[in-house]
Amino acid sequence: MEVRQEKKGLVEFKDDKVFAWPTLVAKEFLAAIFVTVGLLFYSYFVDAPLRELSNPGQAENPAKAPWYFLGLQEVLVYFDPWYAGVVLPSIIILGLILIPYLDNNPKGNGYYTFKERKFAVTTFVFGYIFWYILIYIGTALRGPFWSFFWPWEQWTHDFPTPPPLHDLPLPLGIILLGGFYFAGLTLPALVKRDFFLKLGVIRYSLTMGLLLTMVGTVIKMFFRLAFNVKYIIATPWINI
Repeated sequence: MEVRQEKKGLVEFKDDKVFAWPTLVAKEFLAAIFVTVGLLFYSYFVDAPLRELSNPGQAENPAKAPWYFLGLQEVLVYFDPWYAGVVLPSIIILGLILIPYLDNNPKGNGYYTFKERKFAVTTFVFGYIFWYILIYIGTALRGPFWSFFWPWEQWTHDFPTPPPLHDLPLPLGIILLGGFYFAGLTLPALVKRDFFLKLGVIRYSLTMGLLLTMVGTVIKMFFRLAFNVKYIIATPWINI
């Protein structure tokens, strides 16, 4: 940003920009030091939640991953292992890498604004909250044999047999999945023409593809919980 100043009849422009080094980096380094010292003091007074030694003859039930992997472990309930354990994490990592190249909105750099970045902020908050909901479910609501228990229910091995799951007919599954992505790609481009033109075809396709995959994951989980649908598309080679 340039500031205009008048001095003795002359107009001067003063640049008020500062370099990231050392102005910003020094503050970030000091903040990192304070956080590290705080964690060291905290770890001195609070013990790690370690449990008893594992017994190979008596497996834990349920066997749970560390909390930061419980989201993936919960997703394994609703999807095939190849998707929940390989494809979905790869899509998440790829999407995070692509964000700087997909987001061409110059507003909001260096300051927070929701009004000028409604789509970006809303999408990020939705994905962030959704992932922590999965972690909460895996931590607090999954009991023996990875059965679902509400917070007011007591964990017990005596629970009703879950209803049988079924797959959708293959033609119906292809129509639903294809229609979902087709409508999700075309309708926003028609309704929000400026958004489509601003991003361009490639950026728009990648952005909406990632967004639809995230929303589709939630919808697939809803189908499983509400209608006992195991797979939308079930084939001998791939299940979704």
